[in-house]
This record gives sequence, structure tokens and C-alpha cells, in this order.
Amino acid sequence: MSPDRISLQARHESWSIEGSFTISRGSKTTADVIVVEVSRGQHRGRGECVPYPRYHETVHGVLATVEQLHPALEDAFTREHLQQLLPAGAARNAVDCALWDLESRESGKPVWQLAGLPAPAPVSTAYTISLGTPETMGLAARQNRHRPLLKLKLTGDGDLERVAAIRQSAPAAALIVDANESWSVNQLESVGASLAEQGVALIEQPLPAGADEALASCHHPVPICADESCHTRADVAALANRYDVVNIKLDKTGGLTEALALQANASSCGLGIMIGCMVSTSLSMAAAFVLTSGADFVDLDGPLLLRRDREHGLQYVESLIHPPVPQLWGG
Repeated sequence: MSPDRISLQARHESWSIEGSFTISRGSKTTADVIVVEVSRGQHRGRGECVPYPRYHETVHGVLATVEQLHPALEDAFTREHLQQLLPAGAARNAVDCALWDLESRESGKPVWQLAGLPAPAPVSTAYTISLGTPETMGLAARQNRHRPLLKLKLTGDGDLERVAAIRQSAPAAALIVDANESWSVNQLESVGASLAEQGVALIEQPLPAGADEALASCHHPVPICADESCHTRADVAALANRYDVVNIKLDKTGGLTEALALQANASSCGLGIMIGCMVSTSLSMAAAFVLTSGADFVDLDGPLLLRRDREHGLQYVESLIHPPVPQLWGG
């Protein structure tokens, strides 16, 4: 084998969640991730992704997709080749981020510098409160009332009671509410004014993706963020008159390469930027952290929801995240 040829390995890891993580689509107690390692000579790069059933992804399917790349790993294999070989999604994300990490280690330059971005500084992240009764969510908010930004998972019926309980428990925190596609237009219009009065800063994905045309003419006193409706830069043109903010997640964009293009495109269209994540370890967060310098909202709390994080994980001081160390990724 040529010494310049890239070798690739992929494996499944399961990380226990502290308690459970519940949204409108269901609950889970583990974060199942795929870790991809790419090597060339003495250098190794890593990337992590989360197969997401909402996007018809499974652990087995993502592993199989990654394994299909082996015949393409010729001497000149690059991130540009990868964009042509795989569609946006979890599989491409893990490989793309591993290639960024490898390039960083081979060049001796951090990823932020390779990407032409400013050096990342510590940033404050949202902290997610899982869907539950107003009482349980209020208790969780009380335990985290010191955090500056709380993100609440909602589902429709009873949501105003949930928000009221959380506001009472955490009166100083800014709030994001995330319906995960569970509302109707009528529900959005009926709760909008009340959410604004409660100091909600952002409503994330209230309507189902693919059925959000009504947002173009829907009065909403609270800004609305696209999550499930926004995957790549190709989506931006259709979203610009419906949403105020887009949530950029590397598992949707298919890696940092497309995420950079999406961020630039969305910003040029006047859309605000949230940098988000799936529930996963600091290896996933590290790649997304590169984008935070241009973000209006940061939601990279995945490791805070786990029982434990991986070695050399990001340093969280309450809600303040410090940049990744080189031993983790991208340094």
C-alpha cells in the first residue's frame, strides 16, 4: 500500500445518558455514535457522528456507508472527493471531520486556521431540559437556574404550562423552546404572544419540515429557527422568507466542509445562526465549536447530558465551553 494512501476504520460506541433524553418523538437512554478514524503515515484524524432515525439513519446503515468508501481511498482522496461520493448526513460528517483533523495534524495548523476563521474563544451554551410534565421540567429548571440559556423540549398540549413552570423556576434565564415539528400553525399563532411575554428568545422548528410554507405569512412575535427544515446550503433560498434563524448541525450538513458553506450562505441572506448538536460526546462538539465565532446561539451541551464524556473532552465551566485541546480534535 502506498504510504500516501489513507486508511479508514469505523466503529460504534454507546454512551449512557444521565437519566433519559425526551423530545416529542420519544425518549432514549443512550447516545449511539459512530467514530471514524483516518490515518496516513504517522498521523491520525478522528470524527464522530450520530445516526438519526428521523433522517432514516441507523448505526448499521451508517457503518455500511462508511465502509463503502474503502475502494475510493486513493492517494489523492480529499474532502472535496468525499462531498461527491456521499450525501449530506451522519456518515459523511464523521469522515469529513476526521479528514479535517488529519489535515490539521499533518500541517501543524489548527482547523480554525485551515478554515480561515478566527481563533475560537470560550462561549456559553444552551442547556437542554427534556420534555416532561410542568412539574418535572420546573424542577430541572430550578436545578439549572444559574445557567444563562435554557432550551426546553415541547410537544403541543400543555406547553404554556411547561414554559410557565420553567420561567418561575429560572426567572433570569433566557429561553429557547423546541417543538421538534410537533405544532400546527394554529398552535403556533395561539401561543406566540404568551411565549413572548414569558421572555422566550427563540422558537425552534414549530412545524413539520416540508409543511412549513405557512411560516411565510404567519405572524410570530418570537423569532423562529429552522432545524429539521435546514440541512445544507441548498435549503437556504426556500427558508429565507419563513425563518429568522437556522440551526446548523454537522450531522445534517454532512460535516464541517458543508457547514462552513451553509453558515456563509445563511448569513448572507440575513438569517441568524445557531450552532447545534445531537446528544453525543465532545468529539462531535469539537468540530462544531469551530463555527461558534459567527453564531447568535450556541447549543453544544451534548456531553453535559451524558453520564461521562470521553478522554480529553471539552472543558465545561457551568455553561461556558472552552475550546478543544489538541488531544481531542483539530489541534
